[in-house]
Amino acid sequence: MQSMMSNNKIQMRHLERRAVVYLRQSSQKQVRRNLESQRLQYSLSDRAQAFGWRNVEVIDCDLGSSAAIGAAQREGFDRLIASVAVGEVGIVLSREVSRLSRRDKDWCQLLEVCQLFDTLIGDAEQIYDLSLLDDQLVLGIKGTMSVVELRILQMRMIAGMEAKARRGELKRLLPPGYVYDAVGKVALDPDQRVCEAMSLLFARFRKFWSVRQTFLSFQTEGIELPVNKRCGVGMKVVWQLPTYQFIKSVLQNPFYAGVYFWGRRPTQIAFEDGRLRKRSMSVRAPDQCKVFLHDHHPGYFDWATFEENQRMIRANSLKCESDGSVSAVRAGQGVLVGLLRCGHCGRKLHVHYWGKSGTAARYLCQGDYPAGGRYCLAFGGGMVDRRFSGELLNVLSPLGLRGALEALERMCATEDGRVHALRRQVEQLEYEAVRAFEQYNEVDPRNRLVAAELERRWNVKLEELEKLRESVRQLEEQTPALSEEQKAEVLGLGERLAHVWDSGHCPAETRKKIIRTVIEEVIVTLNAENDELHFIIHWKGGTHTEFRMPKPKSGVGRKTSAEDLEVVRRMAARYGDDSIARVLNKLGRRTVTGKRWNEQRVATARQRNGIPGQKHTIADPEILSLGQAVNYCGTSNQTIRKLVGAGILKMDQVVPWAPWEIKRSDLDSQEVRTILDRLRKTGKLVLKGDGADSQGDLFPQ
Repeated sequence: MQSMMSNNKIQMRHLERRAVVYLRQSSQKQVRRNLESQRLQYSLSDRAQAFGWRNVEVIDCDLGSSAAIGAAQREGFDRLIASVAVGEVGIVLSREVSRLSRRDKDWCQLLEVCQLFDTLIGDAEQIYDLSLLDDQLVLGIKGTMSVVELRILQMRMIAGMEAKARRGELKRLLPPGYVYDAVGKVALDPDQRVCEAMSLLFARFRKFWSVRQTFLSFQTEGIELPVNKRCGVGMKVVWQLPTYQFIKSVLQNPFYAGVYFWGRRPTQIAFEDGRLRKRSMSVRAPDQCKVFLHDHHPGYFDWATFEENQRMIRANSLKCESDGSVSAVRAGQGVLVGLLRCGHCGRKLHVHYWGKSGTAARYLCQGDYPAGGRYCLAFGGGMVDRRFSGELLNVLSPLGLRGALEALERMCATEDGRVHALRRQVEQLEYEAVRAFEQYNEVDPRNRLVAAELERRWNVKLEELEKLRESVRQLEEQTPALSEEQKAEVLGLGERLAHVWDSGHCPAETRKKIIRTVIEEVIVTLNAENDELHFIIHWKGGTHTEFRMPKPKSGVGRKTSAEDLEVVRRMAARYGDDSIARVLNKLGRRTVTGKRWNEQRVATARQRNGIPGQKHTIADPEILSLGQAVNYCGTSNQTIRKLVGAGILKMDQVVPWAPWEIKRSDLDSQEVRTILDRLRKTGKLVLKGDGADSQGDLFPQ
């Protein structure tokens, strides 16, 4: 009966246009696994041909695309609407209404367009004509039920997942280092190599206090870490050199602290570019997730350690919003970088490095300077670092011997983390080599194609094993046992901690690591009345100490000498800073810091002492230097020197080694011209009063 009614709705005007079969499945997982649903949807093309359509189009580009609110744009559905809107479609076939749409907006748009252009809609049961009120009502009810059905399914699934997650029983992909045991509980990976490799990662971070330095250590030493990789339809653990992002994600994952969490990255629906879009929000803090369970499973460290690691990672960031108590240990002489906080405004103090080598530290609080104000606090770092080091050593010196003993125990250990990790890798390769041999040994020797490949795999494993054993052997030779003299020397260093601290062999990075281990923060304020700095040290554990010191004065006792300033003052009227620097260097003069003079240092000395001048020498066409006089007269500099020495040519010189100043008018005088003309004709330099006129030729013709 329904078939007869459907046939009555199909008219010749519908058959003259083409039939469109629309296919959709909500996810790629359904596309891969629900193959029977695809077959049923594709079979609608046969149904269209049975009704009399010869031109049938199948739109299947939306397979794996969701039609829910906030989902991505559906290319196939948009093409369907466009084809109907130009009057090219006689019927739209879909297995069920939910395939066409899961939203009221899309469903109403399709019904409206189909009604305007006299297009039929068909599903697995019957055909609907939108010009009939009953069919409109039935399709409207089905569309509403489709939307409600989707919402109910979503609510049931989310409620079920959340209820299971609150019990800590919702299973998901576990990070490397964890597996599910026989009863479905989270447990540490039984593979000792996996657990030790992850423990090594966390230990390296605690050693370097930097994600990048931890990453570089694994890359430099060639230590592999376990990583989850998709293999077919499942996941497996593979070993490879870690990436920076992998190490950072592991360090920021609270799962390794024994915490179970769910709902850390929520989604929200926003209206963008005229349509609703679903997007992921920023990652929430672990304790702000919907589900947060402490001590859910064994952890590689406790929650307090995880929070400390996160503070350090945030503090290492170069962004201004970094709120950590300390910053990353970087190369630089300022040992209090990242520890100082202004006691007036509460901001962290920055460090600027000055000098040619960039090693002179200066701490400053920017205050409201970016808004057009002034700096809140600024002082030199050299004297402050030395005074602070003294306060630190007063506390740490009694503990120096204990630290030396612990260092001795570590140095006497026969292996470090790298050697241990490589040994575990050797054990793994030994197992794989044995497995490769067993597979090769079990194959029929007459099957040469298989036997040759298995033999090649066995040889590859043996080569990798031999190379790795050689690497372990070289590392063991590089860490020989300490002699009794070396042990005694280490103990002596512990007793002389202050000497070691001030030694040039103790790098600034080591000092910073020691300070950050025992100190949380240092508050500094300035007493403007007596120009005194007040420091309050917040030690780890809650103890506070304080000390005061005069604010370091900039440039005290480091003024340019009066002799050098006199040379600069006399030459600056005419000569540039570059010429003045050359003269000072030829005079053997040096700056207050013992450095050679250059153009920049001369300019700085002029500005500090209010001496006017210029960067380069002012050219005066009427005054020539020795070289310019030689070029002007076309003679040698020795001739000019003899003319000056005989008093025939006048020369001025501001200071010794300064350029000669010879007036052009003196070079153009009659007496000088006569002497130079005679020199060009006879090749003899005849000066006034030297009796050269009566002297005969040395080589007569």
